[in-house]
Amino acid sequence: MTEAMRPTVLIVDDSPTMRGMIRKALTQGGCQVLEAHDGVEGLDMLQSAQIQAILTDINMPRMDGLAFIRAVRQDARFARVPILALTTEGEADVKAAGKNAGATGWIVKPFDPKQLCEVIGMVVRRAASLNQSPSNKKLEGA
Repeated sequence: MTEAMRPTVLIVDDSPTMRGMIRKALTQGGCQVLEAHDGVEGLDMLQSAQIQAILTDINMPRMDGLAFIRAVRQDARFARVPILALTTEGEADVKAAGKNAGATGWIVKPFDPKQLCEVIGMVVRRAASLNQSPSNKKLEGA
């Protein structure tokens, strides 16, 4: 896979160990990875990074994952970037809050590295196809 074809994924998680596990899985799966230790740092990184997907924890200091997702979705540049919540929170009400905040999907820890890479690939391809749809091209030319 060429550098241009490798999706860049922003990992937002306060656990260095978890970020390392995710980084290893994603880089072995062909992704480029950027890391932030909380939502505040994640928002800062988005100002200068070209990313194709975001993986965020929910429970973090300074800015939790739900606030981070809402903040990302308020920026039109990231309206179609897939955001997956990767967390130990599996309760229906927390998942609903994530969906309402703008999360694309939910993965409960512990995760299967191969499955994580497959899901990232799927959501990145889907977002890319949506961004190339004729209705988007018409809007871009308007």
